[in-house]
Amino acid sequence: MAYRETEKMRQRKAEARKRIVDCTYQCVAEGGFRSARVTRIAGLAGVATGTIYRHFESREDLFAEIFRLATQREVDKVAEALASGGNGAERLERALKGPQMAWSLIAEPVDPKVEEERLAYRKAYANLFEKAIREGIDEGCIPDQDACQSSTCLVGAIAESLVGPLSPTQTTQENSATEDNNDPLVNSIIRFCMQGLTGTRR
Repeated sequence: MAYRETEKMRQRKAEARKRIVDCTYQCVAEGGFRSARVTRIAGLAGVATGTIYRHFESREDLFAEIFRLATQREVDKVAEALASGGNGAERLERALKGPQMAWSLIAEPVDPKVEEERLAYRKAYANLFEKAIREGIDEGCIPDQDACQSSTCLVGAIAESLVGPLSPTQTTQENSATEDNNDPLVNSIIRFCMQGLTGTRR
């Protein structure tokens, strides 16, 4: 007789997978991907190391899953801000305040599979910005320009501006500054981006 997985067994597997994902996310949030060792994750999740590989083919697959989850939350913040009221320029300015990007999402050295997710992450941001720029151009609040190119420049400027301050080599106080949307660094990035888009100081 062929083995049939019971509903109870499926539920137990799903719960184990969720614990693995949650504990990996916790490790990455606390110390980046370099701190997310499989043995540590297994200990936190209360499973054997081999159990992790029954749910994910490799460590890289697990990390790619965590990267997708983390970045989707950031992209959702931007999408929500862009869906709010106001003209295109105002929506873009609010959206630029949305993401609280971490070092692990921007620049931490990662495996090729995770790097592929990082490129998709940047593309998702660029697509949202491009749509908002086009709407701003149509509304007349943003000068005519290549919306695709401008959106790519925005993503690059934001990421590069945060690489240094978010680096693990910086102090905790310096890193925590980026968590405050009123921080001078965040505001200076927004001013730079909006001035580049509109040609005027805001």
